[in-house]
Amino acid sequence: MAIKVLIAEDHAMVREGLRMVLESGDGISVVGEASNGREAIRLVQKLNPDVIVMDVSMPGLNGIEATTRIREIKPSAKIIILSMHSSAEYVYKTLRAGAMGYLLKESAGKELRDAIRRTYDGHRYLSEEIERIVVDGYISRCDAGSKADPFERLSSREREIIQMVVEGKSSAEIAKVVCLSRKTVDSYRSRGMRKLGARDVASLVKMAISHGLTSL
Repeated sequence: MAIKVLIAEDHAMVREGLRMVLESGDGISVVGEASNGREAIRLVQKLNPDVIVMDVSMPGLNGIEATTRIREIKPSAKIIILSMHSSAEYVYKTLRAGAMGYLLKESAGKELRDAIRRTYDGHRYLSEEIERIVVDGYISRCDAGSKADPFERLSSREREIIQMVVEGKSSAEIAKVVCLSRKTVDSYRSRGMRKLGARDVASLVKMAISHGLTSL
């Protein structure tokens, strides 16, 4: 019986390439493709895949937030993050969100198929480069200490709205996406910026990029 895989990636050519790679071997079937985090959540509920291959940097709702929400609705979900980002910050966030694996896009291929089989069996999978980054990052944090991620102060909804603010969406546009009133969106936006200590959108953008909320 083939392992059912959902691909969540905002670039169509990358999704097509991943499908070809995954279906080039036996035992894996791509049952769906999502172009953003919201669509990934919807397709998880509809298609019930065994493993989700998730990009981190997607518009509207990034892969980290999507991973958190998918794990809430389907705790057994096996999620592998496939990203071009190799910073420890990204890796720690995705693992805390509930991801079972993390690979760099440049290593996609046979290793991704191996990662899918490993996570399907209930094991974590980190590529060799990511394992090194995690260990080195942990040692550095223990030696020097690290500043707490300011975005941890925000609720999930606040992070979601702040990400869209950073991506240049207006309150009216955000309100349509999240199905809230513009006034409520403005309230979340103001509260989130206040918690972060961001005086304007420019400083908010800089903070969001440096802490991995978005890569723009």
